[in-house]
Amino acid sequence: MPVTENIYEPVKAKLTNIIDESPLIKTLVLVPEKEFSFKTGEFIELTLNGIGEAPFTPSSSPLVKDKLEITVMKAGYVTGKIHQLNIGDVVGIRGPFGKGYPLEKFYGKEVLIVGGGCGFAPIRSLLYKLIAEKEKFKKVIFCYGSKTPKDCIYKTLFKELRNIEKFQVLRSVDMADEPWDETIGVVTVLLDQIKIDINNSLAIVCGPPVMMKFGTIRLLEMGYRETDIYLSMEKNMSCGLGKCGHCMLGDYLVCKDGPVFTYNEIKGLPDIWR
Repeated sequence: MPVTENIYEPVKAKLTNIIDESPLIKTLVLVPEKEFSFKTGEFIELTLNGIGEAPFTPSSSPLVKDKLEITVMKAGYVTGKIHQLNIGDVVGIRGPFGKGYPLEKFYGKEVLIVGGGCGFAPIRSLLYKLIAEKEKFKKVIFCYGSKTPKDCIYKTLFKELRNIEKFQVLRSVDMADEPWDETIGVVTVLLDQIKIDINNSLAIVCGPPVMMKFGTIRLLEMGYRETDIYLSMEKNMSCGLGKCGHCMLGDYLVCKDGPVFTYNEIKGLPDIWR
């Protein structure tokens, strides 16, 4: 449910904590002036007065209404300015926008999640929801890859997940530049280590475009149906309202029709991995 009746006017939110996740990634803990609610997979526009806006999928639990967490990778002008914020600063929030994960379709199934890099942000929100409703799923397998151990975010969450019934977690790094006792290699190598009933399973992929491309290819090779692979697409969702057209994907507007799509919906469109 939107936090404001005027969809163009941001709601003020106070920055109450900053968590350094990796050298380039920070999580902001925000307390909006009004109760905020969203469905896992939906996104918001984060506004810095006089600087600009950028879209982010909340990384916190959708069950929490009095605050939210936004995880930001420093990658450009606006995200660079976001990384310069201090505790006590006030930002703006518009949204939520888009279409999230259709959790009702996941019930009774084995859920496989493949994530990489900062793509863990929307996955983290999804995981919190899956944990809260774990009795509705057969099991959850989470495969996560990062460039190095230092680039692995939400480190404490892995320990928590490994102690939860029905949850299995596997991690890999492209390169171990410090002691590492888990898998070395791209995240898709983890799929060779899992046991899953593909006929009663669906898969979720979220991460950098090249990871999503080869992750999807591997899932298809494993026997997943195109309709059972869910992709969280990242495009230039500048307005969040379907007005600017910057996030067009074929006939779709990612900000309104996504950002969550099945592979079957977008497989024939050009440049889906850019």
